Amino acid sequence: MRAEKSPFWHIGVLGGSGLAAGIELEDAQEIEVASPFGKPSGPVTTGRIGNVRFTFLARHGAGHAIPPSEINYRANIDVLKRCGVTDVVSLSAIGSLREDMAPGHMVMVDQFIDRTSQRTNSFFGTGLVAHVSMADPTCARLREALGEAASLAGGHVHTTGTYVCIEGPQFSSRAESRMYQAWGADVIGMTAMPEARLAREAELPYATLGMVTDYDCWREEEEGVEVSHVLEVMHKNAEIARKTVRELARGLPERREPVGIDTALEYALITAPDARDPALVRRLDAVACRLFGEKD
Repeated sequence: MRAEKSPFWHIGVLGGSGLAAGIELEDAQEIEVASPFGKPSGPVTTGRIGNVRFTFLARHGAGHAIPPSEINYRANIDVLKRCGVTDVVSLSAIGSLREDMAPGHMVMVDQFIDRTSQRTNSFFGTGLVAHVSMADPTCARLREALGEAASLAGGHVHTTGTYVCIEGPQFSSRAESRMYQAWGADVIGMTAMPEARLAREAELPYATLGMVTDYDCWREEEEGVEVSHVLEVMHKNAEIARKTVRELARGLPERREPVGIDTALEYALITAPDARDPALVRRLDAVACRLFGEKD
């Protein structure tokens, strides 16, 4: 069994393709990282901001070429784990289901409702079964630090919010939008799931900063969601996102103390050791390196 994570922060960031370029990382380099779970969305860009290492991965690939349902979420999380990431920050465009969460605002998501149906949502399966807890799907420590950073960056921040993740790529109907409101959802998007589930299985604390681009179509007096409007607000939010990453680097404590998510798999594996599929175990050499990786 490998030792605990490094006591130094290494933040993986999943976001837009131009995010890393606008942050001016120190010692930046772009590298291709292979995954046994297939092709990730693209190469990673890794570097430092002060004493904090960051590794960026464009979720939709260069030029936003990959639709939400075709993102290889498993490969993306696996690649971040292979890079030595300790925590994962997701920067995501979202629609609002609440009047007070206006376009341009930031939402620190703390809960999810998963409405996706076409995506592989686990690293585990036949031959190696695991059940991790998703009661609290985001990391409270990372969420608080990210929210504070967004506020310092000039964002109007809501400290909690429930995100309903739909399959897409189409936007919701008005009936669906009203239904999600009735369920208690606050915002809506297409990418947080199964990303958050997979991060938990990889023992990576995860936090989502949702950037509101529009009101979903529940407002009867307005037209439905239009991509042109979404892109306009996204461009305005991009600089706040970059500033947020820089503020996060400045605000993190010098040393990273362990959290419970770091050992999320400790009691999650249910398959008896002699019944485990060796091939699947080998594929998990990064995701579950603490349990199955080579000893240091």
